[in-house]
Amino acid sequence: MGANAKVFTDDNFQADVLKASTPVLVDFWAPWCGPCRQIAPMIEELAKEYAGTVTIGKLDVDESPQTAQQYDVQSIPTLILFKNGQPVERILGAKPKSVMQSMLDGYR
Repeated sequence: MGANAKVFTDDNFQADVLKASTPVLVDFWAPWCGPCRQIAPMIEELAKEYAGTVTIGKLDVDESPQTAQQYDVQSIPTLILFKNGQPVERILGAKPKSVMQSMLDGYR
């Protein structure tokens, strides 16, 4: 895992995502997922670029299945943007960085 993106788990999800004061983008992923590994460097770049305005992190669906199931994550990568504890945007699959930036810019 990189230095910029946070690591979310079933245990810290409520405190770090649902009760966060800023919007939070969660990348639901798994180590065996090729597209997940493909976008991992981009997630790190976004975490650095949006530091202070949007929290960005990753949740391993194999290690935290409860949270993935709760938010109906059926394929990975799935990225869900949370604001005020509620999911407000969802991106399915590996998308270009510009798609993620335009979504995030609406919540800065």
